[in-house]
Formats: sequence, structure tokens, C-alpha cells
Amino acid sequence: MIIRCWGSRGSIPVSGGDYIKYGGDTTCLEIRTRSDDIIIVDAGTGIRRLGNQLIKEGRYKYNFLLTHAHWDHLMGFPFFKPLFLEHPEIRMHRGPFHKRFMEGMFSKVMAPPNFPVRYSDLKAKIVYQEGNRGRFEIGSVTVVPIHISHPNTGNGYKFIEDGKSFVFLTDNELGFVHPGGLPAVDYLEFCQGADLLLHDAEYTPQEYKLLIEWGHSSYMDVLEMAFRAGVKRLGLFHLNQERTDQEVDEMVEACQRVIADRRVRMECFAVSSNMTFEV
Repeated sequence: MIIRCWGSRGSIPVSGGDYIKYGGDTTCLEIRTRSDDIIIVDAGTGIRRLGNQLIKEGRYKYNFLLTHAHWDHLMGFPFFKPLFLEHPEIRMHRGPFHKRFMEGMFSKVMAPPNFPVRYSDLKAKIVYQEGNRGRFEIGSVTVVPIHISHPNTGNGYKFIEDGKSFVFLTDNELGFVHPGGLPAVDYLEFCQGADLLLHDAEYTPQEYKLLIEWGHSSYMDVLEMAFRAGVKRLGLFHLNQERTDQEVDEMVEACQRVIADRRVRMECFAVSSNMTFEV
């Protein structure tokens, strides 16, 4: 599978000279599978650019997954241009949500006075997939959800194809168990042997001492879990909106020093917009 990041920033989009290297768009991932399915994860502001690219390629069938319903993961939805065309078909997998909650959530995002076009006026065919609380298939990929430890709950996901695994755990706090969340040992088990892990790395260890229970992890806690899980590649994700490119580089360098000291073979990097991975 091919994974492309269209936005890795947390909380709110940012712009300016300090954010060029890693980008300022909020969470959106695209996964292209061996079976030629397209999976979109989250609708942060990065989904705007993804939509433009999909139209340019003439691709109009998508599967959509949502990790949770916080604003930074939804705010790009009204600007996803395929929604306003008649031929796209979007299969919404409800994930952690029940009944008509997901439909109602998107409808509220576009309800007046929030947006000038109502959800009910969208032209694309949108189908809401029932269930999917356990593992399920999208073409050649098996999708395994797990509850994240985050205020108001949500899901992380493992994508498995041809014996390779990609784990996505954004907005996940390893140091505190929120209602509906799981102990850190469960995420360790979930990530075991992952070929690629993208995990929330919002805070430095110093910041995290002051921000416990806010729903995000210290990047050093993430690194330690990746060590124990035998992860091959670790991407630091959900970059703090105040974190400049230089400061993100310093986080990565700190991780790489620890990796070198331990003589572990693991690649570590911060995830930037437009970064592409093959698993």
C-alpha cells in the first residue's frame, strides 16, 4: 500500500516561514491499496488539496474513515471538491460512531451559519457503511480499529496488506487513560512489529508534565513504545501548532540520538505534508 500525508498538524492549521518544511494543514491521510482502492483518513484541512488531486486524476470512488470528531479533523470537509460533483461515490465507514451520528456531524459542520452550502445539497453519492466495530476489509486491505485514549473517544487503525502493517494512532495519550481509552500496554501490543507507525507526538517531555489529560503524548513516550513494540519506522505526527520547523527537527534529532545510543535499527522522522510511504 502507498500512504500519503496531506496534513500532519494538530489543533489548527498554521502558515508562515516557520512552517514550510512540515506544512500547516491538519490531519488527512490517503492510502492506495494493491486492489486500487482509495482510503481517506480524516478530513482536516489537508483534504482540500487531496480533493483537487483526485479530480485531476479522474478518481471518484473513495472509502472514508474518521478517527474522531474534533474540529481539526473535520474542518476541511466542506472544501473537499468531489462532494460538489455528481459522479463521486464515497463510502463512509462509521468506525467509532453509531446510528446516524456521523451523518449528523457532517451536516452540522455545513449548517448555516457555518457554511453557505448545506450538507443536503451535496451532489456526490455518500453511503454510510453499517457496523465496522471490529476488523473489516477494504479490497486487499484488512482494517483493524482500536479505541484511542483521547477526550470524547475515537479510533486508531491498523492497515494490513500482504503481510505488512501500517498503524495510525493520532490524538492518543499514552500517559493517561481517558474514558473509552485503553492502557498503554494495549497500544504496545497493537503496534507490535509494525512496518510503519504514525503516532501522536504533540508534546515534549517538559510540556507533557503540565498537560497531562489533554489527550496527546510526549514524543519520548512514543519512542519508548516503538522500541518495545519492535516498530521498523516511526513517524512523529499531530505536530503542535506552535512547533516551528527547527523545533520539530530538534525533536527528531533527540529521538535519533536515543536510537543511536541503544543501537536499535529503527527509522524515526517527523511527518510532513506531502510525505509518501510504501508499506
